[in-house]
Amino acid sequence: MKNIFLILIIGLGFQMSNVSAQTVTQTDSWWMYFGNHRINEKLGLHTEYQFRRSDFATNWQQSLMRVGLDYYLPNKTMATVGYGWIVSFPYGEQPIAVATTEHRIWQQFVLNQNIGRFYFNHRYRLEQRFIEKASLDTNGEKQVDGFKFRQRARYRFLVTVPITKKTLEDNTLFFAAYDEPFLGFGKGISTNFLDQNRLYFALGWRFDKDFNVQLGYLSQRVMKSDGVKIENNNTMQLGLTYNLDFR
Repeated sequence: MKNIFLILIIGLGFQMSNVSAQTVTQTDSWWMYFGNHRINEKLGLHTEYQFRRSDFATNWQQSLMRVGLDYYLPNKTMATVGYGWIVSFPYGEQPIAVATTEHRIWQQFVLNQNIGRFYFNHRYRLEQRFIEKASLDTNGEKQVDGFKFRQRARYRFLVTVPITKKTLEDNTLFFAAYDEPFLGFGKGISTNFLDQNRLYFALGWRFDKDFNVQLGYLSQRVMKSDGVKIENNNTMQLGLTYNLDFR
């Protein structure tokens, strides 16, 4: 628990710091769908798509798709292994040279707890990332010279509080907030190990246990690989969760 709080303190400190002369502030929007679909008592499928836009909603920022196999464990816990397909586009004041594809393997463990009106969600995730080494040639055409391999660890601490009822049940308005630092490790990590931090606040409506909608604000602080450039992204998020139960 002490290590968890240390990670969160580091992430929040990074969120509030402004040591770089090359910090830019931008406005984005993310439009998201999530689903965890039960197959039987032990297994399920994770599906997810995120339509991420820059300049609020004008241009592409990123297209992100994830699928995974969920394994349900006792005591409100779940483990998942999955694959992600991500395309990142040039955007903002510190753009990459050309749209770049990433293939991502990921594993995560989720623990749910509740104390009174407070519902806590701990998500621990590891990512193995295969990112195109992409550039533009003299004719302006995209060239790919293999892939670079990066690894990252993420920890998200989420708290959800019902507003209109005492418990989180059907037809309930709720408040949600989380912080999530991203830590790079292994080969290829040079000038910075703290890749980014996300701080999120939202209001949501739970229709039932399998269907909810959230509208929120995400403060995303991204440290570029050179260790100098930083993005502060003020992001509107609209997220829809819809789960199917095939049992």
